[in-house]
Amino acid sequence: MRRVVVTGMGVVSPLGVGVGRNWEGLMAGENAVGAITRFDASEIACRVAAEVPYGPLSEGKWTADEHVPSNEQRRMDTFIAYGIAAANEAVANSGWLPDTDEARERTGVIIGSGIGGLPSIYETSILLKEKGPRRVSPFFIPSSLINLASGWVSIKHGFKGPNHSVVTACATGTHAIGDAARIIAMDDADVMVAGGAECALCALGVAGFAASRALSTGYNDNPKQASRPFDAGRDGFVMGEGAGILVLEEYEHAKRRGAKILAEVVGYGLSGDANHITAPAADGNGAFRAMQMAMKRAQMNPEDIDYINAHGTSTPLGDDIECMAVKRLFGAAATQLSMSSTKSSIGHLLGAAGAVEGIYSVLSIMNQAVPATLNLENPTEACMDLDLVAKTPKQRRVRAVMSNSFGFGGTNASVIFRECK
Repeated sequence: MRRVVVTGMGVVSPLGVGVGRNWEGLMAGENAVGAITRFDASEIACRVAAEVPYGPLSEGKWTADEHVPSNEQRRMDTFIAYGIAAANEAVANSGWLPDTDEARERTGVIIGSGIGGLPSIYETSILLKEKGPRRVSPFFIPSSLINLASGWVSIKHGFKGPNHSVVTACATGTHAIGDAARIIAMDDADVMVAGGAECALCALGVAGFAASRALSTGYNDNPKQASRPFDAGRDGFVMGEGAGILVLEEYEHAKRRGAKILAEVVGYGLSGDANHITAPAADGNGAFRAMQMAMKRAQMNPEDIDYINAHGTSTPLGDDIECMAVKRLFGAAATQLSMSSTKSSIGHLLGAAGAVEGIYSVLSIMNQAVPATLNLENPTEACMDLDLVAKTPKQRRVRAVMSNSFGFGGTNASVIFRECK
C-alpha cells in the first residue's frame, strides 16, 4: 500500500476563515458559541449556535464575494461556498498546480456533507407554496445536492480524477479523509482534495434537531456555556457550520515536487453499531471497533497515540460512551494520552466536523500542543480519569493523533495522523 501524507489544509469555521485564524483561536481558548442571529429562533427550544462570523477576510471573517463570484453564488447553497473557500486555501497551501492532463487526471476530489443545501430546500419549499412552481430557480437542485461541493471544486481547479462524495451524518468528514487516503493508497489517484462542508443553520435545521432532543436547550440565556463535552451539566450539542478541506498526497509524489509534508495519514477504521437510528450502542462497541481498526491499519500500539480529538458532542449519552470505548481500547495507556473536544469551541459542524477536527489534529502535531475542552467543570464518572485538557490548551509531545467521528444511523469512523518520518 502506498503512503499518504497531508500537504495542504483550509478551514472555514465559527472561529473564522483560515487555518492560522482557527489555530490562534483554539490556543487562545476562544468560544464561538452565541445566540442565533441568522433567523428568529424565539419559538425554538434551542436558541444558540456557533455561526461563521461575517465580515472582511482581512479580519478572518466570511464575506462570500471574497471567495465566490457574485454571479455564481445564486447557483449554490452556502455549504458549497464554504467548501470552495476551504478548498482554495488548502490547494494554495499545498502548492499543487497540475499543468498536464495526466496530472489533472490523477488529482481527485471527495467532499461530503451531512445534510447539504437544507436552507435552499427550506426557502424553496416556502416559495413554491406561496408563489407557485414557476418561481422555483433552475439552479435549485444543483445548488442543494451534496456532491456539488466536490463538483464545483473539481471544475474550478480542473481536477479530473475520482470525483466522489460522502454522506454519513456526523462522521462524513472523517470518512471523506479515510476514503480519499484509500483511493491514493490503492493507486487510483496521486492527490485527493478531501473533507466536508456544512451550513444547516436555518429554522428548519435547528427546529428539526431540537425536536429530536439532540440540541442543548438549558443554556439559551448563557450561550457560551452551552457546549460542554464530558461535563455533568451537558444537555445536548450546539450546531455549528463551516468546512474543512485537506490535500492528501502520495508520499513519493509529494517528495518529488518538494512539497511541505504536514503529517502522514496512517490509520483509518470504520464500523456500524446496528443499534438505533440516533442513539449510539450503549456498550460503545461500534466506536471501539472503529478505533481498533484504525490502530491495526496504522500498526500502532496504544502507547503510540498521544492525543485524541474526540467526537465529544456534549450529548448526555455519547460522551460517556466514547470515554468508555477509549479506556477499553487503550487500557493502561489511556492515562498517558490527552483527549479533548474542540466542539466546545466551535460547536458541532455535522458533516464538516470530522474534516475540521482532522485539521486541528494535524495542527496539534505541527505545533506540539493540544486544544482545550472548554466549560469542563465537573467531568462525569465515566470520563473523569482521562486527561480531558479542561479549560486551557496545553503544550505536550504529540507524535500521533486519533480523530473520532460518530453519526446518526450508528456510523463510526476514526483516522490516525502521525509525524511523517
